[in-house]
Amino acid sequence: MADELESQEEIIEIEEVEEDDGVEDSLTDEDIDNIADTAINVLQDILKYFDVGEVTIDEYEGDEGELILDITGDDLAVLIGRHGKTLDALQFLVSAITVRTIGFRYPVVIDVEGYKGRQREKLESIAHSTANRAVSQNRSIKMRPMTPYERRIIHITLRDDERVETASEGEGSARHVVVMPV
Repeated sequence: MADELESQEEIIEIEEVEEDDGVEDSLTDEDIDNIADTAINVLQDILKYFDVGEVTIDEYEGDEGELILDITGDDLAVLIGRHGKTLDALQFLVSAITVRTIGFRYPVVIDVEGYKGRQREKLESIAHSTANRAVSQNRSIKMRPMTPYERRIIHITLRDDERVETASEGEGSARHVVVMPV
């Protein structure tokens, strides 16, 4: 089961890193609303199995054109889980079901009370300091193993930094980003 999940994560990562296939550019506002409605319905169906009480799901577009669904409520720690693992699994499920339902991939990010936003800020800070270290030491720096989502944030954060290049290395749960000076 764990191997199957890692394979599915790798497939999703490949899809995330591939060049834009133009699908997002050809979508109308109505298409995006349909995607959001589908993802929200899937999320609400899954949340019925958690004892979280009343929740609000806010939707908005992220910096990279992704659909972000932010869940707010009273007792939502169970949705985040240890080190965000439950939240990662929830995002994986919602994304996979949404893709099957709408027939194509559109990036959907699930967040709980801004948790991923705070994590993203931390990862961006780590990415910049790792790039600075790689340049000042003039050597490649291997980062800790990360999820596909976390690795994607590192790649996006450093893609415009002309001093460094990034690459993902390793397999499965040991996959990590390497930051290399140019």
